[in-house]
Amino acid sequence: MQPVVHLAVGYLCYAAYVRWRRGRGVTPADGPVLVAAFGAVLPDLVDQPLWLAGVTPVGRTIAHSLLFAVPTILLVSYLTRRRGEPILGVAFAIGYGSHLAADVPWHVLAGDYDELGFLLWPITHMPQYTGVKSLGTVAGLEVTTLWLEAVILVAGVALWWHDGRPGLGAIRSRL
Repeated sequence: MQPVVHLAVGYLCYAAYVRWRRGRGVTPADGPVLVAAFGAVLPDLVDQPLWLAGVTPVGRTIAHSLLFAVPTILLVSYLTRRRGEPILGVAFAIGYGSHLAADVPWHVLAGDYDELGFLLWPITHMPQYTGVKSLGTVAGLEVTTLWLEAVILVAGVALWWHDGRPGLGAIRSRL
């Protein structure tokens, strides 16, 4: 999945959580949105540079592994609770978890089950990522994972815009 789509998935998941916990009319706050966004891109921020530098064999290894993700999420949750802001730990967990969860369906739909090795790397082997997956043909047009990612991206941006673009104000004020 493209990194920008992981941001959209993270936002959609966190916004759904906020509405579920606090009510339909409630929109996410700036701080937790930014933390969820960070969690949603963290696996790629860690693994892609390591792969490009030749440290790891593929771009989905350390931070994409549940063996790293679970302790990281637990540590962040612990630290944010100690700081008196447990919602930030929840936001991080949702963002990070959404990244890993969003990387799974494409492999399952395409039947590339061996590419799910990232979930328990280094215990399980992670072959080279084969990239965009074909999901079939509709009306003579090949449907790929990029089509579905585009739909997810548009949905995420639309909801974020509808919610008043949370997080943007906090970034602008820092700049």
